[in-house]
Amino acid sequence: MNSSPLHVALVTGAGSGIGRAAAKALLGGGYKVVMTGRRLEALQSAIQIIGGNESNCLAVTCDVGKPADVKNLFSALKAKWGRIDVLFNNAGTGAPAMPMEELSYEQWMNAVNSNLCGAFLCSQEAIRMMKAQTPQGGRIINNGSISAHAPRPMTAPYTATKHAITGLTKSISLDGRPFNIACGQIDIGNAATEMTEKMAAGIIQADGSIKVEPRMDVDHVGQAVLHMAQLPLESNIQFMTIMATNMPYVGRG
Repeated sequence: MNSSPLHVALVTGAGSGIGRAAAKALLGGGYKVVMTGRRLEALQSAIQIIGGNESNCLAVTCDVGKPADVKNLFSALKAKWGRIDVLFNNAGTGAPAMPMEELSYEQWMNAVNSNLCGAFLCSQEAIRMMKAQTPQGGRIINNGSISAHAPRPMTAPYTATKHAITGLTKSISLDGRPFNIACGQIDIGNAATEMTEKMAAGIIQADGSIKVEPRMDVDHVGQAVLHMAQLPLESNIQFMTIMATNMPYVGRG
């Protein structure tokens, strides 16, 4: 962490799953945590689940794909705690599994706005704050996913946006150097959340077969995010892959 006595983290998509697990880990690591998502009720419930309260957690509704929402989010963060040390760009969505040529423009743009534009807009605002605050700097962690490396069948919007996150991560790392801003990416495979329940029931493979895939405890992902966050800013985990040990990723097809 930096030399400031106050450490503030922002987690997008924090109402459930990986986002909630990361918020829990960061809270346990001593951070004040801003949790954002589209549904206030889910955020408030998540704060209770992770053991937070009004003194250490702040729930702010936001559609990260909308610039005005993101500006309001960061205004609320700044009003509450005045600085940001860690941004975890976790919010994201997929599209229905179907042949690429059958996807609508709206389905494509929904994934682009949530997964890519959201990370870009939140990073923009975080960088502005990190450059201006004292001590200067901070860390941005992007959720890249295993799909930043290897696609599943019929997932063009999700896969394309997650590959793009890798380019965004590298650009932030490069452009943030003069301002003590570090950026890394965590690629997650089969964390046990609501979104991956279908994997436990059987999911399509590269060869067209349906197979059950193993999953891992989502709290392990939260601890990995905390580890990345707590490094001194002189050090950075540029890319981390955390996955269920036996999931079909290496040699996926």
